[in-house]
Amino acid sequence: MNNSSKNFYGKNDKKRKKNANSYSNNTNSSKKNTKYLINSKKNDRFDIQNESNKNNFSFNKRNLRNKPNIELTNKVPESYQESSYKKNFDDWIWGKHSVFEAFVNERAINRIWCTSEIFSSEKFYILLKDLKSKGVLVEEVSWNRLSQLTCGASHQGVALQLASAKTISLEDLIDFSKNNSKNPIILALDGITDPHNVGAIIRSAEAFDCKGIIIPQRRSAGLTGTVAKVAAGALEHLRVSRVVNLNRALEALKKKGFIIVGLSEDGLLSISKFREKAPLVLIVGSEDKGISLLTQKKCDFLLRIPLKGKTSSLNASVAAAISIFHLTSK
Repeated sequence: MNNSSKNFYGKNDKKRKKNANSYSNNTNSSKKNTKYLINSKKNDRFDIQNESNKNNFSFNKRNLRNKPNIELTNKVPESYQESSYKKNFDDWIWGKHSVFEAFVNERAINRIWCTSEIFSSEKFYILLKDLKSKGVLVEEVSWNRLSQLTCGASHQGVALQLASAKTISLEDLIDFSKNNSKNPIILALDGITDPHNVGAIIRSAEAFDCKGIIIPQRRSAGLTGTVAKVAAGALEHLRVSRVVNLNRALEALKKKGFIIVGLSEDGLLSISKFREKAPLVLIVGSEDKGISLLTQKKCDFLLRIPLKGKTSSLNASVAAAISIFHLTSK
């Protein structure tokens, strides 16, 4: 045994000398119950593991004589930080000049975050108000909150997330649907916040020749990159209208001759027995809450999908696909 091992284990302890290559030392402290496991490894190195916080530390046997400085930290490894905590900002723009140019060039925008100073400025106020009326979600936040959202970037009080497709007004959607079909079907989403569900619904709606889709400004996933990816190209061929208030939009559709149909597990009429032939608006709600009570009151019919198994409900995108198929094939 070398001198460094003797200094560490003590000169008169024969048992420790015999077990120099594999040694376990338990230390009980009155303040902290910390257990250190010391195992010998190759290249004259020891590994110490603190079982209370699961941190690993290493030091050379040659440095044992000189009171090694061991620092216990809870730092996350850099590789883990990069893989798990890296935020995707590919569709984000921040900074006054960059955001203003996006407004002027009419970029498709999903969501805007801004401070009260930006919202009240002459340069941005009219533009933000106009975008909000078109269905873009404009959220007024504090400076610290915006710094948190942008991970400390120099945002100058405003940031936005681009949309994967441009939206059109409700009036344009109604005109397009009626000009391209005798009995068009438009899909409306109520409270579906999962972008994967929204993308799958868009894909099914385009495949079964729906003329458009209505997404409310709040309580719904926007047209993000995830939605576009799940839609698998269907978003390029389906017109989308994002409205400020879904119930007001339904009232406008009724005045244009559309029948409002809602999907509900409590619906009195099976969708397979529905025989109305007219311009339709099909409303699909979230899986957990379904269509809101206020929206149900706007419906002319509440339809259910009859289930024969023990499963009590369907995924929102699956329910939408089944319903669109029944309504377009009658």
